[in-house]
Amino acid sequence: MATKFYTFIGESSMEALKKAQDECGERAILVTTKQIQPKTINKKPLYEILVSVEEDPAAEPKKRQSQKQNLKAYEEFLDAQKSPKKAQKVASGEEFFLSQTPPAAKPVSIQPAKIEPIDAPQNGEDILLNISRAAKEISQIANLDSPPTRQEQNYDKKIDEVSKQVSALSEKINLIANMFWEEKTAARNHIAIPPEFAEIYKEAKNSGMKDEHLEQIMKITVENVPPQMKASPTAVKRYFSSLLRKMLPCRSDEFDGKQKIMMLVGPTGVGKTTTLAKLAARFAYGEGKRAKTGIITLDTYRIGAVEQLFQYAKMMKLPILDVIEADDFKNALKQLNHCDVILIDTTGSSQYDKEKLARLETFLKRSDAEIDVNLVLSAGSKVEDLLEVYNSFSFLDVDTFIFTKFDETKIFGNVFSLVYETGKPVSFLCLGQEVPDDIMAARSEFLVDCVLQGFNKDKK
Repeated sequence: MATKFYTFIGESSMEALKKAQDECGERAILVTTKQIQPKTINKKPLYEILVSVEEDPAAEPKKRQSQKQNLKAYEEFLDAQKSPKKAQKVASGEEFFLSQTPPAAKPVSIQPAKIEPIDAPQNGEDILLNISRAAKEISQIANLDSPPTRQEQNYDKKIDEVSKQVSALSEKINLIANMFWEEKTAARNHIAIPPEFAEIYKEAKNSGMKDEHLEQIMKITVENVPPQMKASPTAVKRYFSSLLRKMLPCRSDEFDGKQKIMMLVGPTGVGKTTTLAKLAARFAYGEGKRAKTGIITLDTYRIGAVEQLFQYAKMMKLPILDVIEADDFKNALKQLNHCDVILIDTTGSSQYDKEKLARLETFLKRSDAEIDVNLVLSAGSKVEDLLEVYNSFSFLDVDTFIFTKFDETKIFGNVFSLVYETGKPVSFLCLGQEVPDDIMAARSEFLVDCVLQGFNKDKK
């Protein structure tokens, strides 16, 4: 008993089906229906159907029974659209699969998916046509027809439209949350800030920057932001971030081929010695242009610190000299004159210890060398303390800041306020305790992200 397949074409699917019935009789079983030519002004539509025919006449009773089963299965399929639980069973193949497939073939395993409902049939011919449409949809779910349908493409467009609407709705919700914004003017020192600026104002306020700095920056933002950006909190935040980047100068202190002498100064406990070891490894063995690096330590008061630094130098095979008197400092610089980079560690000094600070000034004046003074500060200190330390060390003509312990704090508005008020750039940031890994050249983009969003080591 063999099965053969035939195709028939007509101006409608029913016309093609009638041709199949006239030629093959009741043995013809509808398999698929598709439109092969769309209707135009000059052309009529054409449809093609595929039918299977069993050559054994004894199979006729079974085929008629199969058609009845198809009609019953299709009715169950339509009923399932009204019941979600049953629809899932239908889609999974537990209660429905098309029996138009030749008897020798195994039923396709259907994965659960959303099936679009089909209009209820009006007569027997429509039922056969709709069963064919159902077969086509099921085959698409089973990935038998790979090209996406126009309906699927339209569905993707609707998803994009919904996504845009959700984004717009999110901004409106933020505005509603700040609907009483004007009532809180007194808490903002009477700064006239539109509700669209509320979100960025709160982030900057929570960052810990000084109130007068925040007031100045918000006034500049409100007055200068382009009109087309004022209605969007997202655009306002982007403009505000760009403004902060311009107010956070950073200076690249990477080795550029010229001799560089860097002295690290700062209060006790900020991590000068560890920072110097990181810089030494970065200059001597970093990914960029490598430099001959030498170390001088003036911190002879803390025996442990000197031993630690000598151990670092030994591991990195770098020359190191310890100096006690100011006159010896000049000689030490001459001994390391062959080095491209000379790093100088100093004694940690309280901003109130005038004697130690004066001693540092003596070393600088008697060096007869151009020395870059780097003030090392902890990022976790309060802005008032940072400003007080800077004012105490400023007579040394501080050139740049190095901030340590970024991993020990969550707010960085203090860093912004110090840089904004002093006008001094930032050169390096220490992100942790690991030597030599946890150090990076300062970037204004990274600092602004830390101010507004907090520290994220993965974004360095």
